[in-house]
Amino acid sequence: MSVNIELILLALSALFFFSILAGKASSRFGVPALLLFLSVGMLSGSDGLGIQFHNIQIAYAISTIALCIILFSGGMDTRIEEIRPVIAQGVILATLGVFLTALITGVLIWWILGMTRVATGISLLTSLLLAATMSSTDSASVFSILRSRNLHLKNNLRPMLELESGSNDPMAYLLVITIVSLIQQTTTINYWATAGLLVAQLAIGGIAGYLLGTLAVIIINRIHIGNNSLYPILVFTFCILIFSITYFAKGNGYLAVYIAGLVIGNSKFIHKRSALHFFDGLAWLSQLLMFLTLGLLVNPRELIPIIIPGLIISVLMIFISRPVSVILCLLPFKKMGVKDKTYISWVGLRGAVPIIFAIIPLAENVPYARPIFNIVFFCTLVSLLVQGTSLASVARWLGLVEKPEEPGPDVATDDHTEEEIKRISSEIEITQDTIREGNRLIDLPLPEKTLVVMIKRDGKYFVPTGATFLQENDRLVVLTNDDQDLKKTLAGLKIKNNH
Repeated sequence: MSVNIELILLALSALFFFSILAGKASSRFGVPALLLFLSVGMLSGSDGLGIQFHNIQIAYAISTIALCIILFSGGMDTRIEEIRPVIAQGVILATLGVFLTALITGVLIWWILGMTRVATGISLLTSLLLAATMSSTDSASVFSILRSRNLHLKNNLRPMLELESGSNDPMAYLLVITIVSLIQQTTTINYWATAGLLVAQLAIGGIAGYLLGTLAVIIINRIHIGNNSLYPILVFTFCILIFSITYFAKGNGYLAVYIAGLVIGNSKFIHKRSALHFFDGLAWLSQLLMFLTLGLLVNPRELIPIIIPGLIISVLMIFISRPVSVILCLLPFKKMGVKDKTYISWVGLRGAVPIIFAIIPLAENVPYARPIFNIVFFCTLVSLLVQGTSLASVARWLGLVEKPEEPGPDVATDDHTEEEIKRISSEIEITQDTIREGNRLIDLPLPEKTLVVMIKRDGKYFVPTGATFLQENDRLVVLTNDDQDLKKTLAGLKIKNNH
């Protein structure tokens, strides 16, 4: 049977178009775009428009690549100075919090759902597997919803929630594959060896992400490609390479790409601005493709028998297991108020990641794999619909939304007078001492909110890039909205700042 590639491209372009329209509608009506992406895929499947897609391996491969890109992009967009005060809370929620959520939910599922007709006879291990697939807060959902709503949360809540969601997938993934192996294992279970494996994979993933991310920055800054448009592609290549190398090193690739994204995004490298814009678009494309693919795997009619158990599990996770795990994890942090902990509990969003993890039991032919997948999908819909649509309103109700700071001068607008432009622009002269530690523009330790727009050399002006080599007596025209920080930096470099 021949494959009509033109028909496939037509179907894909139509799905993408309707998903983009759904994303536009989401901002108007307050419905998460990711929920609408899932719905478009589900309604286009075998029970809807009739698109037949049941290839578990392809779906898992697409989702894995998409999740790597989303985590990497999320890491690149996260500022270290923002998450530094909340690293301890975020790491504990991403590890112990995931474990407690899976344990509490699994026991409750086994106890309560064992009395329902759909789940009669379900074992404790299978219940824990179902809970483990949904134990992590979904990074794609949190990044997308918090940033699209542009919420300015008090008490560093936003960076902490993004840190948790970006780094807790590895723990959930390790729990899923461990429980799957325990279900399939016929010999005596060595729990100490299993725990050691979990710790080793997390450690290898974290170390590999940091080292490979640092190496990537060095290579990007020293390699000379010639074609500037290829630099974002080079960064993307490192994203996939880091995941693959970590996998073969027996580490967790998801944690590695997130940490590598943190390292790269908080470093100076050539064409950083274009790489960030490239990954913003690529992350949205990945979310769209991933949610569409997962939606196509679902047959809506199969969700009908699991509505009641799905609702019960959703209520258990939203109102019991997530809040309890958050409270227990944050007990050492006395300064965190009840409102903060309440909101963190509410932002326990499920999304694409639980559905991806639910594919693993299907691929491994684990008993109850299909009901597990359908329940996870249904619980994701409930979470996005209930929690995803109410993140902003709950934050306002709890009094956790603050007014954004007044923006500094925006050098990209045309509304500034000549005097205003002079206040935000500077001209600095390069000396031999300035370029002693490195003679490229990228080596000049300028503040983050400072941009070199032109260089004057031998009486002529030209627009530089990060790879431009500086020469003595070059005069740099600089724009900044942090003039005080720029003055301190130039004073340290012994450079005169001429307005």
